[in-house]
Amino acid sequence: MAKMNEIKKMKDTELASLIKDKREVLRNFRFGTGGKDVGAMREARKDVARSLTELKTRTLDTSPKAKSE
Repeated sequence: MAKMNEIKKMKDTELASLIKDKREVLRNFRFGTGGKDVGAMREARKDVARSLTELKTRTLDTSPKAKSE
């Protein structure tokens, strides 16, 4: 399982590949070829969520902010 501080150190391309790999794990589990390790599925879901959160945060930090004055 990737920790949040490890995810923050990754580049955008590394995050995208992590998301791709973890979604593949989830797809295999859903369609019966991933085994019966529920813990691995749970970790994969959390890793995808953490990675997507970090990517979203990065895009919001770099986008120009609208002034509300």
